[in-house]
Amino acid sequence: MAVLKVKFTKTKRDKLAQILWILNWVSVVSGIILFSLGLFLKIEIKKRNEVMAKGDINSVPNMLISVGVIACIINFLGGKICYDCSDANKFSRWKLVMLPYIVCTFCFTFCILVGALMCYTMRNELEESLYLGLRDAIKFYKDTDIPGRCFLKKTVDLLQIGFRCCGNNGFRDWFEIQWVSPRYLNMASKEVLDRLKSNVDGKFLVDGVPFSCCNPSSPRPCIQYQLTNNSAHYNYDFLTEELNIWMKGCREALLDYYTGIMRSIGVAALLIWLFELSVLIGVRYLQTAMKNVLLLGDLEGESDGWLLENSFVETAKYNINIIKNLGKANQISTVSGMNDPNINVQNTDCDKTNITTKSIPAAR
Repeated sequence: MAVLKVKFTKTKRDKLAQILWILNWVSVVSGIILFSLGLFLKIEIKKRNEVMAKGDINSVPNMLISVGVIACIINFLGGKICYDCSDANKFSRWKLVMLPYIVCTFCFTFCILVGALMCYTMRNELEESLYLGLRDAIKFYKDTDIPGRCFLKKTVDLLQIGFRCCGNNGFRDWFEIQWVSPRYLNMASKEVLDRLKSNVDGKFLVDGVPFSCCNPSSPRPCIQYQLTNNSAHYNYDFLTEELNIWMKGCREALLDYYTGIMRSIGVAALLIWLFELSVLIGVRYLQTAMKNVLLLGDLEGESDGWLLENSFVETAKYNINIIKNLGKANQISTVSGMNDPNINVQNTDCDKTNITTKSIPAAR
């Protein structure tokens, strides 16, 4: 029994073909939107590539860009097919193409759904990439004279100012590294030497942060050094001075930023997936209705259209059997000589000759 069978008159078939022709062109626009969203996300990730570790974080934008390009091609072809389906004579040249087209389009719409879901499942990979990238960027913050790292100080400072954050997880990350370049340390100073000797690694560690961590909204001048020493500053308590420096870590700030972008893109991709799926259902009805018209031979009469010719269970069993048969056809037996017509062929009487061989006289 056909699933969701609908009866179509010639007028309904023509209107359906015209509507689908318009919707396929709208789908081309939706493909351009998907491409643009993927390109936008790729550019945003590229902007802060210096503070991200290498990984699969570009898989989502690449997926969206690819799906967007494919959407434009498939829906452009779909528009041409639906336009020709308004004429039964023109439909005959697309008759063998439409079913493979529908199958390919179904797989394509599934890819859109996968791309939309990836926007919501990428958070963990992005968080790990940001953690490792920011850790290395802060570690090499002081290396302003080393080629390949000299740009990191400016990158981190602009990042902390723009996203109102400080450090990787928080401002205390700066206490654990030497972020002042050795060229700016006075090695003749006893205080500097004492600090270098105060830790095993011989680093100049201070309870201070770069200027880019300062909050301009603070009512008092920014305190960058001796942040945890209340006695070093008048009327100061580092536990309550939340307005002095940014308290949020840059990993959290960037993660919130990119998560917001990907959620918005995910919603847009889901809406486009639903739209593409509805267009695909319409194309399937048009294909089956036109096919039945040709079978009946009455181009002006009514015809039935459906999503599936048989029930879901019967269709599933049929496709499973096809896959099994393909597997059996390509199966090669591992047993030597088994089921191979070219091995161990028994000799027949035709192979034996009863002709008496004559002796050939020796050449004189």
